[in-house]
Amino acid sequence: MNFACENPAGNADDSGAAQDAIRAQVIDQTKCVVVKVGTRVLTTNEGKLDLARVDLLAAQLARIADSGRHVIMVSSGAVGAGVAKLGLPTRPVGIARLQAVAAIGQADLIKAYEKSLLRHGYQAAQVLLTKSDLRRRSGYLHVRNALNGIHEFGAIAVVNENDSVAVAELKTTFGDNDRLAAHVAGLFNDALLILLTDVHGLYDGHPDNRDSKKIEVVRDLDGDVMSMAEDKNSAVSKGGMEGKLRASRLANSHGHPTIIGPGRQDDVLDRIFAGERVGTLFIPPKRTLRGRRRWIGSAAVVAGSLYLDDGASRAICNQGRSLLAVGIERVEGTFSHGDVVSLIDRNEQEIARGLVNYRSHEISLIAGRSNAEIESILGHRPYENVIHRNNLVLRNLAETDVTEH
Repeated sequence: MNFACENPAGNADDSGAAQDAIRAQVIDQTKCVVVKVGTRVLTTNEGKLDLARVDLLAAQLARIADSGRHVIMVSSGAVGAGVAKLGLPTRPVGIARLQAVAAIGQADLIKAYEKSLLRHGYQAAQVLLTKSDLRRRSGYLHVRNALNGIHEFGAIAVVNENDSVAVAELKTTFGDNDRLAAHVAGLFNDALLILLTDVHGLYDGHPDNRDSKKIEVVRDLDGDVMSMAEDKNSAVSKGGMEGKLRASRLANSHGHPTIIGPGRQDDVLDRIFAGERVGTLFIPPKRTLRGRRRWIGSAAVVAGSLYLDDGASRAICNQGRSLLAVGIERVEGTFSHGDVVSLIDRNEQEIARGLVNYRSHEISLIAGRSNAEIESILGHRPYENVIHRNNLVLRNLAETDVTEH
């Protein structure tokens, strides 16, 4: 999205009129809405699934869908619903028990959405994902096509991480549903990500502090903003404000605005789409990722690493150049043509990711050599560069996708 009202300088508060104009522009340009609701919002004080809250959310999702927008709900609550259904005193710790409880609770969760959405003329479509589903370009496109198909059939997708099979040790988990929601939003253009939580937005201090003030608009989700996050521990939830800020930064890198808002406010989505100043709005930067580069930067599996000299690092980061063999010092990992690799500078920092034109053993042979030498070494030179600039994504444009626990 392009925000004409944006003032890129800092995070200073706008006038009320300017804030209203920005929010109105966000809503006007939104074609796809991804709403994520957390466990703390969806469960009662007794830890049971809050069916009244599901009803309220479903009614508002239906009203958004009535406007012609593509609506996707990313819903937590499966483990919490399972804990309540089984009468467990606390959330299980072991992976196998957590997976079983999630599977048991997921049935109740989707039934609640189905019942509530049907009252407003919409079917609920259950979609369970793991990180592996988005790692390969083909899987990434299949998920997007499936969600588009659900929308075309007039249904609303209810997405959750497939906790029954997602295992952190195998790197198949997104880490939390905030990150999952950001990845889902990244599948589409002109999307708005809404993260509903148990606080009213991002505050400049602890939300319970009487002197803390809610920040209305954030234009630069930098380290100073991230430092404002203070997670709360919960027996049934993995999320927290820091995770929501990371998800917002990921969505912003895709060009998508994000709103962190009060999930327990009964009419929260209605008020957001009425343009009211609800929650904190995070505006994406002007430089964002699109299409294949979006997948490279945030979802694709990294098959290996190329370690670069200072000249190659500067050429990529500061001059917008492709990666040539002469700038490569060493290769790690075994990968094929077309795989995604990480580019590492001499400070051991990842500076970019990209699709390679040569296999790992070929790059090992030509590393540090000029283009004129490649054909004599390999017997052929199908490409002038190891990674073309169009297939490179700088890490300052995409948040590193590391699973958090």
